[in-house]
Amino acid sequence: METNAYNIYLFKALDAYPYNLEETIESLNYALSYNPKDAEALLLKAKVFAYQLRDYETAKQYFEEAMVQNMEMPKLYSEYIFVLIQNEDYLEAQRLLEYAFKIKATDKGVLHLLQGQLHEVQKAYKTALKSFKEAKELGRNSGFIDFVENEISRVKAKLPKKKKKKSKTNKRKEKTKNCSK
Repeated sequence: METNAYNIYLFKALDAYPYNLEETIESLNYALSYNPKDAEALLLKAKVFAYQLRDYETAKQYFEEAMVQNMEMPKLYSEYIFVLIQNEDYLEAQRLLEYAFKIKATDKGVLHLLQGQLHEVQKAYKTALKSFKEAKELGRNSGFIDFVENEISRVKAKLPKKKKKKSKTNKRKEKTKNCSK
């Protein structure tokens, strides 16, 4: 009976998120009272703290607890890495990215996108572009690919402009103009 009630509350919380936060939290609290170690419920609680409340430190605690309960949960990694980047925990984000690439069924395209965003915030624009191009290659839908293309365009705009070298003929023309004056 407890498992059934737990499932009902978890499904209610998942269904309500992110449109009805009051119902999400209420159902989530009931679900966690039945099973305080459920990775899916802990992940949802982490997302509420991260995306709705912007309380990244508390969100990190819930992500970590969810990982302890189920390290093989593929969707957990991209969410947690995003929060680490937002919270400027770059070293931790890089370590988790390296681990997440080894987890079966993680979305490698999204992981490369996050790797690119991590490089971008660290001002490693060329490396970011490489990661974004890999993400684009691994993209499985047009919306994702369009998003990655926009990321690529934005980062390319941040690259320092190359100075144009004057050709020899232009230098000669300038020299003759200066001499004739």
